[in-house]
Amino acid sequence: MSNFGKLNSTIIQSLISVTGQDRSITEPETLKVYGKDHTEDFVYLPELVLIPENTEQVSQIAKICFENTIPLTSRGAGTGLSGACLPVHGGVVISFEKMNRIIQIDDINYQAVLEPGVINEQLQLAVQEKGMFYPPDPASKGSCTIGGNVAHSSGGPRCVKYGTTRDYILNLEMVLSDGEVIWTGANVLKNSTGYNLTQLMVGSEGTLGIITKIVVKLLPYPPFRSLMLASFASATEACACVSSIFKAGVQPSAIEFMDRKGVKLSVQHQNISFEQKEENAYLLIEVDAFEETALMPQCEVIYNVLENHQVLEVLMADDSETIEKLWKIRRSIGEVVKRQSIYKEEDTVVTRGNLPELYEYVMQISESYGFEAVCYGHAGDGNLHVNILKNDLSEDIWQNQLPEAITKIFEKCKALGGTISGEHGIGLVQKPYMSIVMKEAHFNIMKGIKQAFDPKGILNPGKIFNN
Repeated sequence: MSNFGKLNSTIIQSLISVTGQDRSITEPETLKVYGKDHTEDFVYLPELVLIPENTEQVSQIAKICFENTIPLTSRGAGTGLSGACLPVHGGVVISFEKMNRIIQIDDINYQAVLEPGVINEQLQLAVQEKGMFYPPDPASKGSCTIGGNVAHSSGGPRCVKYGTTRDYILNLEMVLSDGEVIWTGANVLKNSTGYNLTQLMVGSEGTLGIITKIVVKLLPYPPFRSLMLASFASATEACACVSSIFKAGVQPSAIEFMDRKGVKLSVQHQNISFEQKEENAYLLIEVDAFEETALMPQCEVIYNVLENHQVLEVLMADDSETIEKLWKIRRSIGEVVKRQSIYKEEDTVVTRGNLPELYEYVMQISESYGFEAVCYGHAGDGNLHVNILKNDLSEDIWQNQLPEAITKIFEKCKALGGTISGEHGIGLVQKPYMSIVMKEAHFNIMKGIKQAFDPKGILNPGKIFNN
């Protein structure tokens, strides 16, 4: 649906009256901030930004937009990489920057109740003080919000052992497109009461409802960790090593892959001291435990596996400064690549054992089409982030030939039992490739769900598939 109503001065004033003038933005220069995220160089200006303080205000905004068929897009911190929060049809953006309270941390039932604007790392630190653990930790954990994480079912390095955001959402308070407020489930660990609307909302990118409260599951915090950095002459061999680690009976809390280019860019931009020799790829491997004595046996098994895969060198990070430096190198690659050039980031994911073949194919495609690719990602999950740098590629190649290359990479993912997005979502930029992995029957089911939740098509229109 694209027959949206016009956001005239009367409607604008009605909407502003909900949040107040000081929580409303109409100035063009400020609107630009809310018209972009971390996806390439895209900018889509909203006509009005509202910053509500509670669920009731969100509900009132939704009612007004529903009555007047005004596009309504939810926004967290704008750290997304698929364009999911871009208001491509203008209209109203709801920013959750002021709905950022941790309402309750329940250390009896190991749960927390929070608003969607809570920063991921703030939640992690708050529960850690009470001996609890919220594992999902995207690279942007210091700035991304839990609401945005839910919208994409975000992951992070520790998902290999603990799972993605999806595995930690117990219940959601949600404002429907017409302003009605519901809870999607219950704050319990088991729930077989009808359709699982909670899980349906996770990963729906704001197209089905507006999340206003989140109940997350917590775990006991494992206080002891060891970190190893293994370097390889062959990136393919590094990828192949991953499955062997699991076959040896070890469950690392993180296994991250980094290619030489990504590490080089990261250390250069951050002015970090890090010597590179003949290595072309790295695995950053972390193990955790509740007892310190349980760490070394895991590391010894992993070290033996690494030796069988032609490892060049293994660095044991046994002090907090080294550990912080190595994680900073890994977590900063995406950001420093963006500073290097406009880029497209493909969030490819395959079964773990097929990661070497996927990596080799990406390298073949990059050579064939003449683009530079920086690869890194969550090797333990088979999740390879492929960053394609524009550099000096012509606009014609960037706009017309590159989609053909991306299509081939995604087709390879499907052939290897994978799909086109592991944790970044579909949003705007991956939408053209959905037919590679989904049949018409899939689209019909999803469109039916969209129609049931959002009959006027006002919620984040133009995302995942054409409304």
